[in-house]
Amino acid sequence: MSEHAFSAAERAAIYRAIAERRDMRHFAGGEVAPELLARLLEAAHQAPSVGLMQPWRFIRITRPALREAIYQLVEQERQLTAEALGERSDEFMRLKVEGVRDCAEVLVAALMEGREAHVFGRRTLPEMDMASLSCAIQNLWLAARAEGLGMGWVSLFDPVALAELLGMPPGSKPVAVLCLGPVQAFYPAPMLVQEGWAQVRPLHELLFQDRWENHE
Repeated sequence: MSEHAFSAAERAAIYRAIAERRDMRHFAGGEVAPELLARLLEAAHQAPSVGLMQPWRFIRITRPALREAIYQLVEQERQLTAEALGERSDEFMRLKVEGVRDCAEVLVAALMEGREAHVFGRRTLPEMDMASLSCAIQNLWLAARAEGLGMGWVSLFDPVALAELLGMPPGSKPVAVLCLGPVQAFYPAPMLVQEGWAQVRPLHELLFQDRWENHE
């Protein structure tokens, strides 16, 4: 055991937050105290970022009319996604895919403009800006779970339409509508597993050694 390791209880808490994090769709209304929201956003802001570019931007949605407009964008994309799914369309439409109207807080996580100026770590992998934002979202997600709050990542929207709705500058890009707030209970397993949409693949199928392995 490394001398820099956390205590056993601290380690257990971290692994528990990771294991029990869920992409939540069902919320219980309520509120998120300002000091708690600030703490969660600070956790997001402490995420690693390539070249320390910190490409993340968070927009807190406070106006009910704006929240409803975001909901309508999500609903529009939900219908288009159902059409694209073909034979699974009806099955998809029975899923609850967002909690925009029900959650305590809505945050839009976005990539900043001017990202092309950041070359460090991105010359051959420009998508590392997205990876950095994803780390920030995961930090927020795990911190929220530790605080007993649910969070859901909604990606069903037209990014151009959402950027226009939020007055975002050219070159920036909304990536996630984050629903955050109290929940009645956390799903015991990922919701899509519970609904029979998909199954979690075991780690051994995804872990290779030295070379990419083909699994039949």
